[in-house]
Amino acid sequence: MNRRYLIGMSLMTAVLMLAGCGQKREAVIMAGSTAFQPFAEKLADQFMVQNPGINVTVQGGGSAVGIQSALSRTAQIGMADLLQLPEEAKNLTATEVARDGIAIVVNPGNKVEGLTVQQVREIFNGVINNWKQVGGDDRPITVVSREAGSGTRTSFEQIVGDISLAREALIQDSNGTIRETVANDANAIGYLSHGLINEKIKPVKLDGVECTTEEVVCGKYLLVRPVFLLTQGQPEGAVKQVIDYMLSAEGQETIKNSGLIPVK
Repeated sequence: MNRRYLIGMSLMTAVLMLAGCGQKREAVIMAGSTAFQPFAEKLADQFMVQNPGINVTVQGGGSAVGIQSALSRTAQIGMADLLQLPEEAKNLTATEVARDGIAIVVNPGNKVEGLTVQQVREIFNGVINNWKQVGGDDRPITVVSREAGSGTRTSFEQIVGDISLAREALIQDSNGTIRETVANDANAIGYLSHGLINEKIKPVKLDGVECTTEEVVCGKYLLVRPVFLLTQGQPEGAVKQVIDYMLSAEGQETIKNSGLIPVK
């Protein structure tokens, strides 16, 4: 072979390699539940390591956004953490991938260790408005809640029942902002995914039962809701691969280790 031929072959190989590097990755968008969002991001990262040809983007917005995104096809997968899916979701295919406890949380400086369901109901309705009424210090209660359309709020209100949220309640748009608000206000009480509990906040017992994985699994803890992935029709192609991964042994182990309850 002459030198000119070898140089030509090398250039052609380089061009082909560059063309291969520029191949478009298949895109899957997930949107919805902010409670499940950080866990979905972790699972998506693990999935993409094993499937480099598929790019998974995870967005929040709340369960209502997840349902509407799936219906409008602005997302291939909607995420909703609702006790009961609404009527508009009846034409979507719902796949349960996890279960999640809803923890009632207070500031670590609060000496209250537990509440009854009735006390929680009256606190969030504004009937009980001072911590001394439930065994705490003589301080006003700051109620912190999620926005309308949040799956966490909807499930919380459905399970506790008869909630007419106090007008003075602070409204936050994610589980993360609930956590930060309670962490920074000694008088605050809120609720969030038990998978997001950390040292900045303190979960209280509900009717004498702690919000732990063990108590959720055995059915003793009351505030529990499913996490659904919603699709138009039966999942296919890359969408099916993403959902199948979350239901795989590895995906379910990640869900368990992250503080949620696996379904398998």
